[in-house]
Amino acid sequence: MVVVAAAAAALAAGCKSASAPTQPSPAVTVARPTSESVADYLDFTGNTAAINSVTVVARVEGYLEKIHFTDGARVKKGQLLFTIQQDQYKAQLAQAKAQVMAQKAALWHASTEFARYSDLVKQDAATQTTVDRWEYEKEAAAANLLAAEAQVEIAKLNLSYTEVRAPFDGRAGRHLVDTGALVGSMGQQTSLVEVDQIEPLFVYFTIDERDLLRLAQRRPAPGETVEQGTIPFFFGLLDEDGHPHEGRLDFAATSVAPTTGTLQVRGTYPNQDSRVLPGLFVRVRVPALKKREALLVPGDAISFDQQGEYVLVVNDKNVVERRAVKTGQQVGDALVVNEGLTADDRVIVEGILQAIPGREVAPHAADAGAPKTPATSAPAG
Repeated sequence: MVVVAAAAAALAAGCKSASAPTQPSPAVTVARPTSESVADYLDFTGNTAAINSVTVVARVEGYLEKIHFTDGARVKKGQLLFTIQQDQYKAQLAQAKAQVMAQKAALWHASTEFARYSDLVKQDAATQTTVDRWEYEKEAAAANLLAAEAQVEIAKLNLSYTEVRAPFDGRAGRHLVDTGALVGSMGQQTSLVEVDQIEPLFVYFTIDERDLLRLAQRRPAPGETVEQGTIPFFFGLLDEDGHPHEGRLDFAATSVAPTTGTLQVRGTYPNQDSRVLPGLFVRVRVPALKKREALLVPGDAISFDQQGEYVLVVNDKNVVERRAVKTGQQVGDALVVNEGLTADDRVIVEGILQAIPGREVAPHAADAGAPKTPATSAPAG
């Protein structure tokens, strides 16, 4: 009976082992890297600045009679901003004009006498000394007339300075002097208001030596030229995602600053709605002049560990492998892979948690079009 029981137990165990199902391989979704023309870019930090910024000053002495603008308002070139007391300058202009009339009369009289005595000297009715004296009087009157006319122009200029106007289109700050105050006294230039032109707007940033050398490697080939103002750049404010504003680079310093090892670069942004103000901190992105072919994978396929960046790929035996990679910039939802992958690799894009390096998986191809990237490779994110 013992032998029969043991045989029955062994038979039952054999049947159970034979009927136990094998565990299936985990399913994962794979996709091959896509090839696309992308433009490399460099990121910087910078600041915005007004394209023109002027402190308007009083150029003549007098009491401030009237303020013709509202603090912070937009002003047009030539718009009247302040009026300085004009009475004395109008009187000076009238006096200068009267002096011109007097000198004209003196010139007429000297010219007439010079002509008369020139005729008399021919008849031996006058001396040459008298003729010479009236010639001198005529020349002196002509010079005095020129001086009087110059005084008229100076008087007109001083009178025009009593009307302080905007030097260009822009925005006026707050007025710095109140009505009734004496301005321009003792030859001092009294500051009246600051006017900034912010349409367009400057964006300044600096490039360090390392990035400058990288850009130098991407310069145009011999014989190719890049016109000033055609190189684009992008920037974003602190409260904005990505770099939504686009401008054009228009200036670079002629040498690297030896104290900081940086090169100053400037770009121009249209700023048509005047939303961006001077003095703001901005994140700047400058793309390379030329595009290059690159491999892209979805950003979710990139993982990180102590050894760095890596992706999981499936080989021809459906076994998972860890592949170290070096990524570049982001293009839409995808990342550029500079090293570590080929166009034929099958990258795991879904089911990464079930994929263990060295184990077999059941790969399924991702939907056509993955990874999704924007139609253009302009900098984003």
